[in-house]
Amino acid sequence: MPLRGRANLTEEYLYFVTTTVVKFTEVFTNDIYCDILIDNIKYYQKKYKFDIIGYVIMPSHFHWIVLVHPKIGNISSIMRDIKKYSAWDLMDEIERNNPNLINIFYNEAVKFRNSKRKFWMERFDDVVIRNEKMFWTKLKYIHRNPVEAGLVKKPEDYEYSSAKNYVGGENIKLEIDTSFAGIEIR
Repeated sequence: MPLRGRANLTEEYLYFVTTTVVKFTEVFTNDIYCDILIDNIKYYQKKYKFDIIGYVIMPSHFHWIVLVHPKIGNISSIMRDIKKYSAWDLMDEIERNNPNLINIFYNEAVKFRNSKRKFWMERFDDVVIRNEKMFWTKLKYIHRNPVEAGLVKKPEDYEYSSAKNYVGGENIKLEIDTSFAGIEIR
């Protein structure tokens, strides 16, 4: 699978990334599935030493701003591993507890050779964050996503988001580096 020019981005370090479940299936409405994704992210955060600046897990996708250290792990390696291993864990759990939902992932796998099940869409979208304006635009987008989707009234009320970290609240789902932004959003 081509890297779409990512091989040229050896010195880039700050990315806004989105990855989506096949057919926009709303899996992450269940805390168990959100926690599986979070556990996978934590594992690879230790392995690749990346910093999470902001994130949100929406029902069918997740967004994050991630600060990578290219000599330890580039964005392609990080996303490859998170998507691959979270998919295995998520689909095993879904297969045990939601046999109707698992059929979507079996049906999607038919399109791919050597695949039994397919959880994530083939690619992920990433944008290199090149300046402060772009950073704030993406961070605010991430935090406003649950509000715009009608899931909560205020960004910091959404459990699977870093918004609470930025308003001084405690959110222990993932370790978030709010110091990168330089200030707290109030």
